[in-house]
Amino acid sequence: AWSVDTTTGHPLLAFAGFRGVIRVVNTVTKQCAKHYHGHGDAVNELKFHPTKLNILLSASKDHSLRMWNVKTDTLIGIFGGVEGHRDEVLSCDFDITGSKIVSCGMDHSLKIWRLDQMIIKLAFEASDKYDSATCKKPFPTIHVHYPYFTTRDIHRNYVDCVKWYGDFLLSKSCENHLVCWKPGFIESDIDSLKVLEKTNVTILSRLQYQHCEIWYMRFAMDMKQRFLALGNQYGKVFLWDLDKIDTSKAKCISLVNMRCVSPIRQTAFSREGNILICVCDDATIWRWDYQS
Repeated sequence: AWSVDTTTGHPLLAFAGFRGVIRVVNTVTKQCAKHYHGHGDAVNELKFHPTKLNILLSASKDHSLRMWNVKTDTLIGIFGGVEGHRDEVLSCDFDITGSKIVSCGMDHSLKIWRLDQMIIKLAFEASDKYDSATCKKPFPTIHVHYPYFTTRDIHRNYVDCVKWYGDFLLSKSCENHLVCWKPGFIESDIDSLKVLEKTNVTILSRLQYQHCEIWYMRFAMDMKQRFLALGNQYGKVFLWDLDKIDTSKAKCISLVNMRCVSPIRQTAFSREGNILICVCDDATIWRWDYQS
């Protein structure tokens, strides 16, 4: 995950893996600026907050999500527990306003967590002011046990990738289709779901593709959320133009190179959306350029 050091303006790259240690590298000085221990198992995904550039979210095999302030080195909150995930958390994402996060995992569930609650807002503020050199006590990490919304009605297997698409959500499993859905009913306001609406989901469309039956295959969207890309287990990339999708007949174009034959685990767009990067199991990286 990428962000910016708010003091120096230097780009920051956060990464983690099997050991559960999160490292933050300053790409200008080429030094590991921070490292964080806390998760009890592997970290599967990292995301920076869209507006609070110091806030980092991590999803882990230990069934929890954790939120960190990389400027003051504080663990702001742990999301999980009583009604949290019951298995490995595979993916997470902030909505565009940064007021909600969504998570998914091996328990087949998708959960939405609200960040606009007063207790979390106060924790954000406190983390910005915290100074370990002058404070005698450790930072009071909050524990969020109850998600705002949860469902297991979208997929019948591991949910390995989820992203916000406005007030809608896009998620996938190993079922050869992406699902576009909304919590509650089609007319529901996602920020004020009633009790009955919290037990319902509305599926808006399914984007079909082929040969993607193995799990941990990630799709990506560009910053403007116009293009969506996903690779399959034979090296083919499926690309959708979301501006032109007819939900009743959703079609995509395929990007193929005869030398790319390994599973594509990860895709990523450049900031402008004109370059697509694909990472394969055979340690190759493929670049596709968009020409209008």
